[in-house]
Amino acid sequence: MLDYKLLEALATVVECGGFERAGVSLGLSQSAISQRIKALEVRLGQPVLVRAPALEPTLAGRRLLNHFQQVQLLERDLRRALPTLDSTSPRLRIAVNADSLATWWAEAVGQLCQEEGLLIDLVVEDQDVGLKRMRNGDVAACLCASPQPIAGARCVPLGTMTYHPLATPAYRKHHLPAGPTPEAFRHAPAIVYGPHDKLQHRFLAQRGYRGAFPYHLCPSSEGFVRLARAGMGYGMMPLMQVEEWVNGGELVSIVPGQVLEVTLYWHFWRHSGELVEHLTAALQKVQLH
Repeated sequence: MLDYKLLEALATVVECGGFERAGVSLGLSQSAISQRIKALEVRLGQPVLVRAPALEPTLAGRRLLNHFQQVQLLERDLRRALPTLDSTSPRLRIAVNADSLATWWAEAVGQLCQEEGLLIDLVVEDQDVGLKRMRNGDVAACLCASPQPIAGARCVPLGTMTYHPLATPAYRKHHLPAGPTPEAFRHAPAIVYGPHDKLQHRFLAQRGYRGAFPYHLCPSSEGFVRLARAGMGYGMMPLMQVEEWVNGGELVSIVPGQVLEVTLYWHFWRHSGELVEHLTAALQKVQLH
């Protein structure tokens, strides 16, 4: 049988990104955390963490993390059925893309979190790569753009977010005086959320342009919109996030009528218990646009 204090130490080290911070989180010394990880590796006969060049779980470590996430959720169901057991607020670690977090996510899960006493650790990750976090055992569920479930997990489509290529009227007039031509895209500054964000590339590919282009990197949904409103570039934005400025004429499409649609999928482990089922049901009620 596994000692779940050892698994808790492993999960905390991965979540906190280090032994010292994990010790602070669990109220233990760094040495005690190291001893628990070592005991787990001795028990398994193989390492569970790679220390260099970056701290990350091994394949065995990822499988243990996945198991630990599911056990925590199942124990939550058991505590509800047997109230005499010690009860703590359930905590769920989820990878969510920034645009969803900036728009519809809170309204979708807020009531459930209050009713269930659910605490959420949100990991903000681009919709094209968030599933890697779940595959690595770092999160118990993931909202991303991949329709392909990983082994042992379920995948539920939630709907489609529609992105518009928006900028200020002055920006459009200055950088695209002859319209959205390949030459204009070659020189017009764009705004990109992060190195894994490919929305801009997909939009340009729709226009037949696949070359290089200048861009600002801005890993903040709020900052992204502020940069666009300041005339620093054009970017792909969901209308629900910027409707106020679009209606007021502060932001306009650089290619009226052209949009980019991204279908979002909710991934979660098959044996995650009732709480994740309730969360899934709440997310399925969301009307994306």
